[in-house]
Amino acid sequence: MGCCGSTEKGTREWKPLEDRCCTDIPWLIIFTAFCVGMTCICGFAIATGAASRLISGYDSYGNTCGQKNAPIEGIPLSGRDQSDKKFVFFLDPCNIDFLNRKIKSMALCVDHCPSEELKTYDDVRKFATRNGSELCSYDVPVNKYTSHPDRGTKCPMLPVPPSKSLPLFHRCVPVDVSCYAKFAEALITFVSDNSVLHRLIAGVMASKEIIMGLCLLALVLSMILMIVIRYISAVLVWIITALVVLGSLGGTGVLWWLYADHRKNLNDTRPADELEVAKDNVQALLVYAIAATVFTVVLLLLMFFMRKRVALTIALFHVAGSVFTHLPLLVLQPVWTFLALMLFWVYWITVLMFLGTAGSPVQNAETGLVEFRMSGPLQYMTWYHAVGLIWISEFLLACQQMTIAGAVVTYYFTRNKSQLPLTPIVTSGLRLMRYHLGTVAKGSFIITLVEIPRLILSYIHTQLKGRENACARCMLKACICCLWCLEKCLRYLNQNAYAATAINSTSFCTSARDAFIILVENALRVAAINTVGDFVLFLGKVLIVSCTAFAGVLALNYQRDYTVWVLPLFIVCLFAFLVAHCFLSIFEIVVDVLFLCFAVDTKYNDGSRGHEYYMDKALMEFVENSKKAARGRDAGDGTEMKPMRCYCARRFNRVAPPAVAAAVHQRAFS
Repeated sequence: MGCCGSTEKGTREWKPLEDRCCTDIPWLIIFTAFCVGMTCICGFAIATGAASRLISGYDSYGNTCGQKNAPIEGIPLSGRDQSDKKFVFFLDPCNIDFLNRKIKSMALCVDHCPSEELKTYDDVRKFATRNGSELCSYDVPVNKYTSHPDRGTKCPMLPVPPSKSLPLFHRCVPVDVSCYAKFAEALITFVSDNSVLHRLIAGVMASKEIIMGLCLLALVLSMILMIVIRYISAVLVWIITALVVLGSLGGTGVLWWLYADHRKNLNDTRPADELEVAKDNVQALLVYAIAATVFTVVLLLLMFFMRKRVALTIALFHVAGSVFTHLPLLVLQPVWTFLALMLFWVYWITVLMFLGTAGSPVQNAETGLVEFRMSGPLQYMTWYHAVGLIWISEFLLACQQMTIAGAVVTYYFTRNKSQLPLTPIVTSGLRLMRYHLGTVAKGSFIITLVEIPRLILSYIHTQLKGRENACARCMLKACICCLWCLEKCLRYLNQNAYAATAINSTSFCTSARDAFIILVENALRVAAINTVGDFVLFLGKVLIVSCTAFAGVLALNYQRDYTVWVLPLFIVCLFAFLVAHCFLSIFEIVVDVLFLCFAVDTKYNDGSRGHEYYMDKALMEFVENSKKAARGRDAGDGTEMKPMRCYCARRFNRVAPPAVAAAVHQRAFS
C-alpha cells in the first residue's frame, strides 16, 4: 500500500505476458470506498429533498412547488400546499446570482407562467383573476395589487415579460433575451450590441452543413496523417531536424550581424538621449546573440550525440503504424474515453446542483428570503465532491493509457502476429478490469495530489490579481510552474509504469521503479523520441488545423448570405485541433510504449538461442545496424586484438549471469 511497498526484491527477470496477478489491491479498496462516498453524497442530496427542490423549484419561503410542505419555524408563509402550483416565478428575473447559486429576486410558486407582456399592475391583477396565477406575494390579496403600499417589493417589476417554463426544471424563463444582457456582458465582452451576436449565430446556422463537412475532413486528414507518418517517417523526421538546426544557425547569424551593424553605426555625434538608447540596443543585441549562440551550441551537441538515436525514433514511428494496422480499434479508444468522461461529468454537475439546494432552510438577514445551507461537517461534502471530480477523471484517463499499453504490449511480445487475440484492445480492457484497477487508482491519485495544490494556487493567484506585491506574485507563479512541471513528469512516468505493469504484472511502485531505471539507462534515446517525435506530432496537428482552416475559408467564401466568418471558422479549427490531438496523442502513447518494450527486449535478450528478440523487423534492422557499427568500431582499433576480444566476450558470456551479460551486450550498441 505504501509507495515503496513492493514485494519483489533483488534482480528480477522480466516475463512478458506470462504471469498475471492482481496488483495494488489495497488501493482498489480505497478507490472503491471513495466512490461509495461519492454515491452516498448523491443519496444524501436525494434523501433530504435537494433533488426535488432542484427539479421542482422552491419559493422564497422554503415551499417546494408542486407538493405539500411542512411549516418552517420562524417563516410565516412556509408550510403551504403548493400541489397545484408547479412553476417557479421570479419577481425580478434578471436579479439572479448564478455564480453563487443564490436567488436575489423573490420567487413564488404559480399555476401558469405569463404568456404575454403585463405592463401595469392592473394587467397583473387581471392575469391573476383570469388564470389563477398570483404573481404577487402570498400575503397580498389580488384586489390589492393596484393599491398595496409594498407592491414595489412584493409584486413583479413592470413590465412583466412573457415567459415559458423550462421542460425539466419548471422555472418561468423570460422569452426576451435582452433581459440577460448583464450576464452576456460577463461572458461576451467583445460584443457591443446584440446585432453582432445575432450575425455570428446566423452565420453558424447558415453554414452548419459546411461546418459538419469540415469536421469530417479533419477526421479524414488525421487518419491520413497517421498513415503518412508510417511510410515517410524517415524523410519527415530528417527534414524537421534539418530545419531546426538551420533555423537555429540562421537566427544566431542574424543576431550577430545585427549586433555588428549597430555597433558599426554607433558614434558619438548623436544627441545624448539617442546615443544612450543606441548603446542599450547594442548591449541587448549582444546579450541576445550570446544566448542564441549558447542555445545553438547546446542544440548542435545534442543533435550530434543523438544523431544515431534518431534512427530509433524513425523505426518506432514505422512500427507504431504497423500497430494501428493490426489493432484498428485503437483509433476508437478516445471515443469511449470521451463518452465515459461526459457521462461522469454530467453526473458530477447534477450532484453539485443537488448540493446547492441541500441543507437546512435559513432566512437571509439582508433579503429576508429563505436559503438552504449545509452546516457542520456536511458543508465539506462539496470539497469531497470536488476531489472526486479530479481523481475519477484522472482514473478514466489512466484506464485509457493502461488499455492502450496492454494492447501494444500484447502486439509486441507476441512472436507470431497471426496468434494475436481477435480484439487485443478488448482483451486488454478486460485484463485491466480483472487485475490492474488498483494500479490505475494509485497512479491517478498521485496525479490528483499534485493537481489539487496547483489548482488552489492558481485560484489564489486569480483572486489576488492586482492586489499582491511583486514578490508574492513571483513566488506564486514559481510554485505553479514547479507543480505544473512535476505533474507533467509524473504523467510521463505513470504512463511508463502502466506499460511496465502490462508487461510484467507488477505493482505500481515496482513498475514505476523499473520503468524509471530503463528510461535513465536510455536517456539519450528518450530525449530523441521526446524531442523529435513530439515535435513531428505537434507539426502534424498544426498541419491538420491549417488544411482544415484553408478548406473552410474556400468553402465559406461561397456563402454570400452573411459576412462574419469568425465563429464558424473558430468552431472548425477547434474541432480539427481536438480530433488531431486525440489521434496523434494515441500515436504518441503507442510510440512511448513501444520504446519501453524495445528497451526491455534489448536489455534481457541478445538474439541467441533461448533469448530471441521479440521486436518487429524495422526495429531488428536498427539493432543489426547498431551491431555492425559497433563491430566496425572494434575493427578500426586494430586486427591483432580482435581474437582476444572475441574470446573474452565468449568467456564472459559463459561465466557471467545471463541478465548481466545481456545488459553489457546491450550497452555495447546503445
